[in-house]
Amino acid sequence: MTVRRVMGIETEFGIVEPGRPQANPMLLSSTVVSAYAALAAGAGRARWDYEDEDPLADARGFRLQRAAAHPSMLTDDPSQPAPSGDATADDDAAGWDDAAGPRLGATHRERPLVEEYDDPGAATTILSNGARFYVDHAHPEYSSPEVTGPRAGVVWDKAGEEVALQAVRALAGTPGMPDVVLYKNNVDGKGASYGTHENYLVDRAVPFDVLSAALIPFLVTRQVFTGAGRVGLGQAGQSAGFQLSQRADYIEAEVGLETTLRRPIVNTRDEPHADRTRWRRLHLIIGDATMLEVATWLRLGTASLVLWLVEAAQARPDLLGTVAEVALADPVAEVREVSRDLALTHRLTLADGRRLTALEIQRVYLEAVRAAVGADLDEETRSVLERWDSVLTRLAEDPRLCAREVEWVAKLRLLDGMRRRDHLAWDHPRLEAMDIQWSDVRPERGLYHRLLAAGAVERLVDPTEVQAAVTEPPTDTRAYFRGTVVSRYGPQVRAASWDSVVLDVPGLATLQRIPLRDPWRGTRAHVGALLEECADAGELVARLAPAAR
Repeated sequence: MTVRRVMGIETEFGIVEPGRPQANPMLLSSTVVSAYAALAAGAGRARWDYEDEDPLADARGFRLQRAAAHPSMLTDDPSQPAPSGDATADDDAAGWDDAAGPRLGATHRERPLVEEYDDPGAATTILSNGARFYVDHAHPEYSSPEVTGPRAGVVWDKAGEEVALQAVRALAGTPGMPDVVLYKNNVDGKGASYGTHENYLVDRAVPFDVLSAALIPFLVTRQVFTGAGRVGLGQAGQSAGFQLSQRADYIEAEVGLETTLRRPIVNTRDEPHADRTRWRRLHLIIGDATMLEVATWLRLGTASLVLWLVEAAQARPDLLGTVAEVALADPVAEVREVSRDLALTHRLTLADGRRLTALEIQRVYLEAVRAAVGADLDEETRSVLERWDSVLTRLAEDPRLCAREVEWVAKLRLLDGMRRRDHLAWDHPRLEAMDIQWSDVRPERGLYHRLLAAGAVERLVDPTEVQAAVTEPPTDTRAYFRGTVVSRYGPQVRAASWDSVVLDVPGLATLQRIPLRDPWRGTRAHVGALLEECADAGELVARLAPAAR
């Protein structure tokens, strides 16, 4: 039993050009991404490989017709023709040969893999740390590289904040460029919401209906310690007040394929970015962007433990006994009710008629995990369990005891101080402005950063780790191969995706696609020596060629 699994976070940053409310956010976002691409070694030329993208595949067993899909759902490239010939010469389940590394495939050069776009919304950059920085729905988005644990998730999530900050600094220092501000939050205060999505690799053997049923009560109630806090009630903040979560008012369905309308508690997109016979990618869109490191760590760690429980229950169905008993009568309505319950005393109605608080439901999950674990736990798993217990206990006693770890509590304490001092009601514009300013990525302006500098919030990771993660990939997933190839052979990287790298080698008639179907392969231990020995992409292709024959 462990929190260790492949995971990652996608963060869409709020964007504004002060003094120009009419500025086109897509153009601004493209400018931000391009500014960082100019700074990032090897990242400027590579494009995104859409070969395996299929955002309309639904985990419930069907595929939505493109004509019926909302345009915001089409995150692939609909204009892209399929490459002629096989994408890979020998693409086994893992996409790797144990001895030689990744298997090699060819794509015909005359059928371009990724089109050159004039559309600013197509701006994308593949970074040397294995991440993707691009324009998504008129927001700059940082999609972290794959990591294998919650602490590493925090490190590379924080690296994304630094990427955003460096892009802002680059624009500010360039004459004629717009003065752009980025916010790591989820609402603009005017009715729009943008996402912070979590991704977890899950055993494909778990039926999706079992997975979603087990997750829904957990996801509805975890906002008591994962919520980022928000000034305003309702999607446009039309009612005065404060609530736990930024995303709660935008959740409108239990399960569904959409991400920008009728947002669900559990997203059904079946796009594993891996061997789909072995894994699914659980894509969660209900979470808040959190600045506090403990909040992010607990969000990833507790979700991973619950997923372990669901996977283990395939062999031992009794493990889900108590979890199955906390199914909710109306999960969507309860998302909002929990978010607006600052006292944490609201009782959610269960499907069997019982009523429990969010803290009590979280305690059911914690105890179910504890009952299933053995004594031999790795250090991070033990730490997540202990902190989960501690935070639930202290939230029940007095939420203010968690102000160093839980973001909504930290934000509320700051705002309540201003309210008392200046006699402000919750609908005062200064409070709304402070809510936005909390997540400004600029340390000299962001209120979170001021608390961090004052030692008022807990730090889990060393800032030097974060700085290194801006340019260096994790060493224990395929992100190592992707990031290192971009760093070492940047000019010859034609395109990349989560499960492929495409090389353009002079003298070869075709582009060379290297599939990365197994997220656990392509690590430094696996291919580090190979990459060190290859001076250029041509040599790498030559070394891999025997695996493709």
